[in-house]
Amino acid sequence: MKQRLLALAMAAAMVLGLTACGGSGSSSEGRTGDTMETFFFDFTVNSAYLTKDYEGYTPAEGNALLVADITVKNTNQKSIEMYDTDFQIQWDDGDDAFAYPITINTETYEELDPVGDSQLPGTYTLAVDEERTGELVYEVPAGFTDFSIAYLEQFVDEDGNESTGDTFFVYFTAEDQTGVSA
Repeated sequence: MKQRLLALAMAAAMVLGLTACGGSGSSSEGRTGDTMETFFFDFTVNSAYLTKDYEGYTPAEGNALLVADITVKNTNQKSIEMYDTDFQIQWDDGDDAFAYPITINTETYEELDPVGDSQLPGTYTLAVDEERTGELVYEVPAGFTDFSIAYLEQFVDEDGNESTGDTFFVYFTAEDQTGVSA
């Protein structure tokens, strides 16, 4: 849990810093359907839509749910532990214009169970060459349709020193299925 909390805080700070300042690592961008090739795995955002309800889960007033269908494939030489919080959703340019999937309580950083069968769990393991497709669900402010999903490479060496690598952004316009006109 402590490692997950540190990873979340570090990822948020680094991705926000990179979007504002350019960062030290390189960044790559793609669109829906593009395969992003990271050091550890490949990922593709297949589609995304906005909704008012996901498997009985409803967002707070003034928010909508963004459901992103994503495929992740382990290209590493060993099994890797994946976290759905590795994939941060972003909108607008504000410092607070990002969110993590609904499988994390952002106040306590406690992992929550998925609410739907198609939803990726908070933590899962991918074997070598294993591919997994599932949904990431985010609570976002209503009225936005343009988003990006960001992933920041993070490394820990044999001495426990942490560093970051490249950042990957996938930009898309989510299909609005909320029934509320903007």
